[in-house]
Amino acid sequence: MPAAPILAEVLLPTSELRNDLPFYTKVLGMRLDSIFPADDPSVATLSGHGLRLRIEKGAPVPPGRLRILTDSPQDFAGGLSHLTAPNGTEIVVAPQSPRVVQPRTVHEFAVRRLADEAPWVIGRAGMHYRDLIPSRLGGSIIASHIRIPDGGPVPDMVHYHTVGFQLIYCYRGWVDVLYEDQGGMMRLNAGDCVIQPPEIRHRVCHASANIEVIELGVPAEHVTTIDHDFTLPNGVGDPAREWQGQRFVHHIKDRAVWQPFRIPGFVCRDTGISAGTGGVANIQVARSDGGVPPATRHDSDIHFTFVMEGSMVLQAEGHPDRALAPGDAFVIPPGMAARYGDCSADLELLEASLPGGFRTTVV
Repeated sequence: MPAAPILAEVLLPTSELRNDLPFYTKVLGMRLDSIFPADDPSVATLSGHGLRLRIEKGAPVPPGRLRILTDSPQDFAGGLSHLTAPNGTEIVVAPQSPRVVQPRTVHEFAVRRLADEAPWVIGRAGMHYRDLIPSRLGGSIIASHIRIPDGGPVPDMVHYHTVGFQLIYCYRGWVDVLYEDQGGMMRLNAGDCVIQPPEIRHRVCHASANIEVIELGVPAEHVTTIDHDFTLPNGVGDPAREWQGQRFVHHIKDRAVWQPFRIPGFVCRDTGISAGTGGVANIQVARSDGGVPPATRHDSDIHFTFVMEGSMVLQAEGHPDRALAPGDAFVIPPGMAARYGDCSADLELLEASLPGGFRTTVV
């Protein structure tokens, strides 16, 4: 005879079981599985919505709080979002599917220098994270410098992010990644990048020693969901598929065409991300062409730049000049005049803007 499955249950107290049963079965729609003793019941087990409860008279535990997750809250418990059971347990009805809420951007001028020894913290899958925008502009964006010191397999799982926009730019080394509906293993080499459309399943598989990537996420706080039932690769699938209006874009540095940049004195390679996102965001890599850049202003809501190679002096109105080197990052708010001065011949910048289309004015 096969062994019975292992179960787990949450223990809740009550002072009078008969008062609780109608609430948990009729209001919350749970199923009564057992009750005893027969002559004066004091313990009952119930199950429902992926949860098993044991309600016990006089149990020395707090009443607790239950979260009921549903994407049709209007059809559950009479549409109420907060309820209290007779035994004191609080019930919160919340959305089951995470939703993207984009906060209003809190604009600021900010510079983050690698030499200032900003702390690295250990995040998901053992990766080291360095925050490039500490204020996160009011929660509107997160920019992370991520590294994996040791090469080899990455202890990652198939997952997806509930985001409005997400960029992965390979800064140093290489990394192998699997993406939903994009075929087999994909290698990102230094200078390559991808956008991960909202909720595309993916998994980081292998990385070179000392791999470094720049990751941008909008908004700053977003949910990562592990999909235990999805297997990658999942075949060729549909490479042209859209996720919430965005296509998967894989920009390869060696195939890029260089063209004039929005600021004179630079050329750039356009990653195609503005087209792939329907104008949600744009990513460009700019390098000095030997000219002298003028001061400019932009009207982009979010404008982030990471110094990948070389050096420059950032001159922003109302602020002291900042000498910048590889690993440094800055945010310039809309309307602020700024100039990229003393550019070295090998200067190379990663620029991100949201939205993808915006105007630049020479001052």
